[in-house]
Amino acid sequence: MANIALKTQKNDASVEDFLNQVEDEVKRADSFRVLEMMREITGEPGTMWGDSIVGFGRYHYTYASGREGDWFVTGFSPRKQSLTLYLSYQYAETDHPLLDRLGKYKTGKACLYIKKLADVDLDVLKQLIQQTVAQAAQDGSV
Repeated sequence: MANIALKTQKNDASVEDFLNQVEDEVKRADSFRVLEMMREITGEPGTMWGDSIVGFGRYHYTYASGREGDWFVTGFSPRKQSLTLYLSYQYAETDHPLLDRLGKYKTGKACLYIKKLADVDLDVLKQLIQQTVAQAAQDGSV
């Protein structure tokens, strides 16, 4: 199967410039806090993927269909409705015990949606990010 390039690609745009353009002051401050949290956990500086996602780390995947590509291990995006965190798929598809202690959130396919960081327990959020990174390392993705 031909390798079809994803629309969202890693690029050299400035993460800080992107985050400084977030209009909502709370969301901008929360975004910088998540940036620091993910930098600390991953040991990576964070890079732009597309024009609206900050990603950390990189892994190569291949589906059973033969389609393959590169993606980040964890990341986030300050979307209009919520702060979207890209974590392990397991949180969206199962009842993870940490989610019971997180606070107010929604999930989607491999995404955690948070209105503002004040709504969640930051220690629990850190644990979720740490587990995502650890799972990727265990799977050999990174």
